[in-house]
Amino acid sequence: MKKPLLGGTAAALALATPAAAQDGVPGPDDDPFIWLEDARSDEALAWVSAENEKTEAALFTDPRFEELRKDAYDILTADDRVPGVSIWPQGLMNFWQDDENPKGLVRFTTMESYRTDDPDWDVVLDIDALAKAEGREWVYRGLNCLPPERKYCLLALSDGGKDASELREFDLEKREFVEGGFFFPEGLGSVQWIDKDTVIVTRDWGDGTLTESEYPYVSKILKRGQSLDQATEIFRGEPTDVSAGASIVRDGDYVIQGRMASRGLNFHEREYYWEVDGNWVKLDIPTKANPAGIVDGQMLLSLDVPWESGGVTYPADALLSTDLEAFKANPNGVTWEPVWLPADRQTRRGANSTAGSMYVGVLDNVRGRVYKYNYVDGAWVKKQLPLPDNATLSIGSASDVTDEVLLYSTDFLNPTTTWFYNGETDQLEQLKQQPERFDADGYVIEQMEATSADGSKIPYFVVRAEDTVMDGSTPTLLTGYGGFQVSRVPAYLGSTGKLWLERGGAYVLGNMRGGGEFGPEWHQTAIRENKQRTWDDFIAIAQEVVDRGLTSPDHLGISGGSQGGLLVGTAFTQRPDLFDAAIVAIPLFDMLRYHEIGRGASWIGEYGDPRIPEQREWIEPYSPYQKLVPGAQFPKVLYVTSTADDRTHPSHGRKAAAKMDANGQPYLYYEDMVGGHSGGNDPEQQAKLLALRYTYLMQQLMD
Repeated sequence: MKKPLLGGTAAALALATPAAAQDGVPGPDDDPFIWLEDARSDEALAWVSAENEKTEAALFTDPRFEELRKDAYDILTADDRVPGVSIWPQGLMNFWQDDENPKGLVRFTTMESYRTDDPDWDVVLDIDALAKAEGREWVYRGLNCLPPERKYCLLALSDGGKDASELREFDLEKREFVEGGFFFPEGLGSVQWIDKDTVIVTRDWGDGTLTESEYPYVSKILKRGQSLDQATEIFRGEPTDVSAGASIVRDGDYVIQGRMASRGLNFHEREYYWEVDGNWVKLDIPTKANPAGIVDGQMLLSLDVPWESGGVTYPADALLSTDLEAFKANPNGVTWEPVWLPADRQTRRGANSTAGSMYVGVLDNVRGRVYKYNYVDGAWVKKQLPLPDNATLSIGSASDVTDEVLLYSTDFLNPTTTWFYNGETDQLEQLKQQPERFDADGYVIEQMEATSADGSKIPYFVVRAEDTVMDGSTPTLLTGYGGFQVSRVPAYLGSTGKLWLERGGAYVLGNMRGGGEFGPEWHQTAIRENKQRTWDDFIAIAQEVVDRGLTSPDHLGISGGSQGGLLVGTAFTQRPDLFDAAIVAIPLFDMLRYHEIGRGASWIGEYGDPRIPEQREWIEPYSPYQKLVPGAQFPKVLYVTSTADDRTHPSHGRKAAAKMDANGQPYLYYEDMVGGHSGGNDPEQQAKLLALRYTYLMQQLMD
């Protein structure tokens, strides 16, 4: 039995095509700020420098900025932080950053030592020393190692925080790079170990091997000692795919059971193929479903849409299984059986498997549950683990050779607790708990519902002081995401608690349609032609907290990043009267050209294609960039981007700020040269960005 929940090229999706007017979409002649789409041109960077100076003068000189920055930095680098770990054959692995090691250390300890207050750490890789020696702005992106020994590894390094990474072979036992070992220049894609001398590589192989979304779609086998041009092709998708690629599938004993390939038709739909006798056989499963690994001799299948199989219709979000040997022989002739079926307002959230069991996380009305599954005598046996109720639960690292797993529980006011579960003895141990970072006494958590424009009930959470006077005077920060089936769930408000709640603010988290809090249908009901529902839900929550008297438009601010930045952009342009602060971070914003910028074309499955007139009609009414017209009155917006963001691209925020400047509308703009789409490579940069945001919120909502 075993864990490989299938990987491959589907894990990282996002694109760019040349900037040009097509089918009525605005081109360079229609947009006076098109030049800001050149991320590193001298002209664009000079504009960025001037904008940063204005923002620093407005925010960095505020006495509260340094107080906030110091508080944030102290939290991020505190010596009493509990190191997060994963279970490896070499022990417990941790990646650690502090003021002396801002780029981080890769290190190991034993379980026995980790249980103590001061574990003994064995450092195997110093990213700061490596970056200094090579004169690079390296950001650690992980170790991809050959199981089960995990001796042969590929170290992923990003220059400045970009999604694109360089891969180089590292010997974990000798703690050194392998001379003449595998090396892959900076790029997107995937590499999977077959054995110590062989890998499957999906990457940019040269002209004609990237999709329109700028992801690879050709997979090849590469042997040790071969150059890239000597690799042997095994699978090829289509240039119109979002991405495509092949991978091997291992069972619980790490025996290779076959090859799987897939083609991403759009962000949410994929076709899967199984290799039978040297031929790729397309799986007769929905395009919104995916094979999910092998456990106890059973092939798993996860559904995102209802599906009829064997005379039974299974609901969206169901987890099914079938006999592995039967699947290998005839993948389209098997009978699928249910492993888990969702109840009302339930959805799966995370899964992992040990050498003895499978563990599945479930959200039940945005509250966590974790179940242990075993396939015994032809049937699945389920057991709920005795973890805290009314908490967010997540499944962490699992052992390759024993039935042991790490689990986590948290909520807005209680720091994250790490649990260690031994499935062989059925013992659950509270292993560690993060220290408190703010005084949570006197605060309450409420789960409420707002009524959206179409009458749907939309849940949201409020964290506020117990004695809050409902007179509309409380400075309130509302945030959310609402896209790509991503769930936003309660998590400890360490820095937010210290920097915002303790200073008199309240916090609101929305669970809008388009997210994944209640399963695939919660997402699918608010995409493409129905994407306005996400924006309506967010605005309804904002109106609800005002109507309840928690806050008022003068004291209500909103914040979001990426898809969340688009969420904030639609909110302040559609209801500028409802907010007095809006933080638009690493955003999508120009939705009539988003497919031309960064990796935007890969998200057409979520929003639609503005080059198609019918679909442009869905998008144009809400695209925030086009709503920034002269004479309109908006709250003073803060745009935050990164020059190194090679996913959404900084030009979305740049162009929005430049347009507001031309219109005489109030705004602030700040762009870091490094950080990438995640924003903040090290504690110093992260603390600066946190202080920037909360200083702005205090000026807008508290002063």
